[in-house]
Amino acid sequence: MSPARARLAPMDVAARLDRLRDRLDGAGVDALVVTARTNVRYLTGFTGSAGIVAVTASGALLGTDGRYRTQAAEQLAAAGTSEGVELVVGGADAQRAAIAAALGALGGGGGEARVGLEAEAVSWASQRRWAEALAPATLVPTSSLVEELRLVKDTGELERMAKAAAIADEALAEVVTMLTEGRSEQEIALALDSAIRRLGAEDRAFETIVAAGPNSAKPHARPSARPVGPGEPVVVDFGATYDGYCSDMTRTFWVGGEPVGELAGVFRTVGKAQRLGVAAVAPGTSTGEVDRVCREHIAAAGWGDAFEHGTGHGVGLDVHEAPSVSQGATAILAPGVVVTVEPGVYLAGVGGVRIEDTVVVTEDGRRSLTAFTKDVAA
Repeated sequence: MSPARARLAPMDVAARLDRLRDRLDGAGVDALVVTARTNVRYLTGFTGSAGIVAVTASGALLGTDGRYRTQAAEQLAAAGTSEGVELVVGGADAQRAAIAAALGALGGGGGEARVGLEAEAVSWASQRRWAEALAPATLVPTSSLVEELRLVKDTGELERMAKAAAIADEALAEVVTMLTEGRSEQEIALALDSAIRRLGAEDRAFETIVAAGPNSAKPHARPSARPVGPGEPVVVDFGATYDGYCSDMTRTFWVGGEPVGELAGVFRTVGKAQRLGVAAVAPGTSTGEVDRVCREHIAAAGWGDAFEHGTGHGVGLDVHEAPSVSQGATAILAPGVVVTVEPGVYLAGVGGVRIEDTVVVTEDGRRSLTAFTKDVAA
């Protein structure tokens, strides 16, 4: 563990398994086989690309292959889960056989056992292999059992997300001077990605977006060789990952001064909508209400049809996770939940504006983890 990480609050990873066990009865299962990589990491601390966790009322097993023998043992020990998680190393068939053996005592030899599989993370082919390996147990599709545990972040998780956000803030401060006429979108994106890594991030949280001029009207444009022109908007959407946890931030700049023409009104409208949305984030508020506040302000200004995506999403080990902040969403915000607020308006062939912060719900309101200025002049 690096000195920087040593100063962060620890995470009680071992307690997550017991919290999951408390949910098994309600899901109608005796055990859960976890195959989503992020969920494997959340429950055990293991970060390898190949891992399966089986959780029962009294134990847990992590299966992986020989590439990760040493890494898995070290990470289980570092996360404090080595005593409660049995490590099995071998090929896929050997891992499934070990899990089948571990589940064999359930339901009178396994015949009456109900074993949950993560429906969103298991293909049809994989389900068939599990059915064969665990027969005669009954397989049950489950949804969001681990993801719902991940909704509320503990102090250690929030500190890691704050660190990721601080790195992103500092990286953009270094690179913003490149937002000048003649620089390509790709040059700016590469510089931002390099700064993120140099400042201590493990990686970017997703593929960095730098979109100038008409390209800024494409919400998920990929950086191109197109040079930035004078008097153009530039959307910069990016994030950093620190010790597994992500940040997400968007700023829109105007090259060569202040916005003019129709886009000047768009900048004002999106900025106000984003401020209203952030202010709406509070304990007990639905994520749909946060979306409504942003959407109604933009619609009242005449650009409702040009706001074509949700207002935000959850952030954590994944840069896009629950809860959704969108029209009709019913998730209720609670302290420790982290969401983005990112309204946008996009005028095809002209340009677009999006502003985004990563915001954590507190006991009495909210706190933004991303802090870079929203001054639009570049």
